[in-house]
Amino acid sequence: GPGTGAEPHDATAADGTEVRVLAAPALGKGPPPAHFRNTAIVYAYSLEETRATLDDLALLLLLVSGVGVLGAGGAGLWIARSGLRPVDRLTEAVEQVARTRDLTVRIPVDGDDEIARLSASFNAMTSALADSHDLQQQLIADAGHELRTPLTSLRTNIELLARSERTGRALPAGDRAALLDSVKAQMTELASLIGDLQELSRSDGAQQGGLEVVAFHETTATALRRARLRGPEVTFTADLAPWYVRCRPAALERAVVNILDNAVKFSPPGGTVDLRLHRGELTVRDRGAGIPEDELRHVFDRFWRSPSARSLPGSGLGLSIVARTAEQCGGRVAVERAEGGGTLVRLILPGAPSPPPGTRRAGDEDEEDDQAPGTGGSGA
Repeated sequence: GPGTGAEPHDATAADGTEVRVLAAPALGKGPPPAHFRNTAIVYAYSLEETRATLDDLALLLLLVSGVGVLGAGGAGLWIARSGLRPVDRLTEAVEQVARTRDLTVRIPVDGDDEIARLSASFNAMTSALADSHDLQQQLIADAGHELRTPLTSLRTNIELLARSERTGRALPAGDRAALLDSVKAQMTELASLIGDLQELSRSDGAQQGGLEVVAFHETTATALRRARLRGPEVTFTADLAPWYVRCRPAALERAVVNILDNAVKFSPPGGTVDLRLHRGELTVRDRGAGIPEDELRHVFDRFWRSPSARSLPGSGLGLSIVARTAEQCGGRVAVERAEGGGTLVRLILPGAPSPPPGTRRAGDEDEEDDQAPGTGGSGA
């Protein structure tokens, strides 16, 4: 009791039962009788019931803990599987594309989390690849079709010439000259078609990587000289104001050449082609039959040719290349019917009337190499 200093302690009874014992001196009010002076009160109670209760509690706690661990593990596994299910779908889709090369595979996009954005990006990537693949297949099919005609004609003409040599039957001089001219024209057409295909096959990244400051007026003048050689019966008028653009020099020259080639091709004998370059807008107007209104929307389609032009040489790629070059140089191109007949082509490129200070223009290095020391810049 209080003030006695007694402390309970565990002990084992004679029969082996665990008990808790509390011993305290027998004290009362007043001085104790002599026979109680060395007497203590001992209280003991069995711990079996307490031990049994504690054992039951321990077992219950163990069961509850086990159920909690299993429940938490199951919930964690379910959450992990639910969270990884979109990743599994994405992995399966990627593996399917790699295995089957099927670019039509799409992943359902749910929500707006990181996995959803990744799925949307995958869908956009496969869609772009599918479009690129379709365009590539179409280009190959169209190119094969366009190559077949001149190759067949070329083979026929060469076989006629070879048969004449093999049999010893000489062809009339006029027929032989006509066959050779036809072979030359077909080879020129093939070379032009192959050049157009090479231009279209270059990737946009490669095209953008070679941009330089180019004198638009000088490039147009160079293309004009080539056009005069190809169409000596056509009269050209030119008004070219200085203009500098950022573009690939070879691509820009090819684009202008394609425009002028079309103008020469569709001009009547003795016709006139007008060129004007003012503040970055090049206009080329011929006086041919013009393009019907219902065909204007097709002029930039690859390999498209007007029914009225099927008998003329060409691949149908010229204006496609012009449109692509204009886009890569940050500009645009338009084709329309000219007032009074003919066709008007507008090639508009951003730039300035003078090159940026300190800019080295395309062709400057070649011009310096062509001028030997001490000769100056003038000619005889």
